[in-house]
Amino acid sequence: MQLLNVSDGAHKNRSNHWNFATVSTGKGIDYVRGVTRLPLALLVSTTILAGPAGVSAQGSSSSATPVSQTPAGTFKSGVELVTVTAAVRDARGRVVRDLKKSDFVVVDSGFSRPIQDFYAGDSAVSVAILLDISGSMGVGGNMDRAREAVRLVLAHLQTRGDEAALYTFDSKLQEVVPFTTDLNRIRALSLAGRPWGLTSLYDAVAATARSVGERANRHRAVLVITDGVDTGSTMKAPEVSGVASSIDVPVYLLTVVNPLDHPGGQLSVVGTAGNEQTDIGTLSDLARWTGGDMRICSMPEHTLAAVDDLFGELRYQYLITFEPGLVPGWHPLEIRIQKKNLVVHARGGYMAAAR
Repeated sequence: MQLLNVSDGAHKNRSNHWNFATVSTGKGIDYVRGVTRLPLALLVSTTILAGPAGVSAQGSSSSATPVSQTPAGTFKSGVELVTVTAAVRDARGRVVRDLKKSDFVVVDSGFSRPIQDFYAGDSAVSVAILLDISGSMGVGGNMDRAREAVRLVLAHLQTRGDEAALYTFDSKLQEVVPFTTDLNRIRALSLAGRPWGLTSLYDAVAATARSVGERANRHRAVLVITDGVDTGSTMKAPEVSGVASSIDVPVYLLTVVNPLDHPGGQLSVVGTAGNEQTDIGTLSDLARWTGGDMRICSMPEHTLAAVDDLFGELRYQYLITFEPGLVPGWHPLEIRIQKKNLVVHARGGYMAAAR
């Protein structure tokens, strides 16, 4: 996919399928190399990250099992701390904003760990919008739904402190607009074109998560807008989840579908318990493992509600830091709440480096 720059007299690249009116030139991204380097303590291999598959969803403390105290050990000075972003909701799904450090318990591989630092409050956000432009998006008006979702996301971003980037993917990942606080650079895009190509969804999510992990804002996320059909990835959901959760980047998915294909929808001809929706369950797992969420949208009101809910959660989060475990490798992680009837969304694990 090539970019078309028509706003500032820069060079113009032509494509048979997509034209973007933008003030920046995009660049292709190599899935294998990724787009950024991870912090030293969080380096991971994308070929061995099957750990998240056994991670249970974060939940309320009322059903929590007892945990052991952290084994005695001597930590080396200067060790890099693990940072976890947690969002908390009550039984009615409302974001909870009044919790303190003492309300949280960090359970690392079955052992409780002391919280070293704690932050709660509103903060500027860094959001990477990852838009599926593969051939399957041209079916049933899904591309139009995706364009509307991009517009709504940009409308929720604030001009002070927030930043966003736009990536597209089919068989390859393309950085259309790099991270910027000038949101009009993304708003100016026409996003006009004909969807084409295979879908390397999981590869694209993994590479984008690495890029978002380098941003300085406290609250960061990858927002994937797709129909959920993956036909070309070499990585699978547990591997991608390991990459994303190791750098504390929640992945939120807006899965756009035709109303007839919306499981349980008013016009749906698809049952909620069947396997008709390709990869829907796997995508849901991916979002949950990283501390994100997934919504299926077939009507404008679905998309608006989903984006409203996303930013309500993303704006107000709790940042928790603790010292990593002594054993190198994957550590399953659970963030618990002392209070009842509250649900935590946080990543399901992290990679500890050898010391």
